[in-house]
Amino acid sequence: MAMKADRFPKAKSYPDRHGKRRWRYREKGFTAELGAEWGSEEFCRRYAAAENREKAPRSAGASRTVPGTLNDLIAKFYALHFPTIEDSTRNDYRALIEPLREQHGHKRVAHMRVRHVMEIKAGLSATPQKAKKTLKRLSQLMDLAVKLEMRSDNPVKGVDRYKTGSGGFHAWTEAEIARFFEVYLPGTPAFLSMTLMLYSGASRCDAVKLGWGNIRGGRLEYRRQKTRKNPEGILVSIPVHPFLAEALQAVPNGAFTFLQTEQGKSRTATGLGTAMRKWCDKAGLPLCSSHGLRKAICRRIAEAGGEAHEIMSVSGHITLAEAQRYCEDFGRKGLADSAIARLPHGAKSEQKLANHPLRFARKMDQPLKENGK
Repeated sequence: MAMKADRFPKAKSYPDRHGKRRWRYREKGFTAELGAEWGSEEFCRRYAAAENREKAPRSAGASRTVPGTLNDLIAKFYALHFPTIEDSTRNDYRALIEPLREQHGHKRVAHMRVRHVMEIKAGLSATPQKAKKTLKRLSQLMDLAVKLEMRSDNPVKGVDRYKTGSGGFHAWTEAEIARFFEVYLPGTPAFLSMTLMLYSGASRCDAVKLGWGNIRGGRLEYRRQKTRKNPEGILVSIPVHPFLAEALQAVPNGAFTFLQTEQGKSRTATGLGTAMRKWCDKAGLPLCSSHGLRKAICRRIAEAGGEAHEIMSVSGHITLAEAQRYCEDFGRKGLADSAIARLPHGAKSEQKLANHPLRFARKMDQPLKENGK
């Protein structure tokens, strides 16, 4: 096994649904099937192609993509949708779609029924969150199938999702934010990274690219990587918060990016995520992450009475529904405060209520008059 690992270090084995051992190339989000015969000519050909980030075409005699199959639909989906999204998002899509292709790629899209979708869901019952995301991607595929007239309906819409009990990444609480700043003082990379993401709402992939070139007239301006290929993508332009302005004073004027390393090199999104994980663990914050800081600034705005459109202007969300969730989840406390504040206060105010029990009782003491008397 040591010789195999040395020769093909990125090949990982797995059992297929029949229990047969197969091999798959894996590296940084890219996967490619290598077959079941270790070291064979076909295995080596596929491995070489994978090293160049290519999925080798099937050998002569192997079945090709058949029109109307799930393989065909996935190929069309990639061609139509992938040019509009970033590489990191493409990898997320592939991680969920490729397993569907491996198991069901040869099947005809028109033959898929609700029961088949339920079987796919049941097969992922051990990982409810993954099952939920897989059905979401499968639903996108079926929507495209309807548009391409490969079928007349979307069978995924008739299947309920697993209730995962999770709203995604944990939104930092005020206590957790305070704890982080207790451990990491101004001038440290951790303090600067935390402050930049907390007061800008930028995600990791955007935060690592921000620099002095993004500061214009006292405002921080940038386009989110996730949406900049979308025609509806908007420019995020927010005032530089005083706390952020103070933290940025530690960054040299000649720095290319705010979060560059001591060697003057830009950090990668993965590197920042890894660093944040270490910083949070050291501070005793296992639930916290860099993405949770985006949710934290949205939470703060919602709790302060901000509306969904205000949240969108800071977070860069495109759809109103995404921002509205923060208002519903975190704005309830403030709404409850204002609702109770509207109720009468004091004894005199209480007596003026239209249906006060005592006033109603006094009226009931008088005999009821019959009609016409």
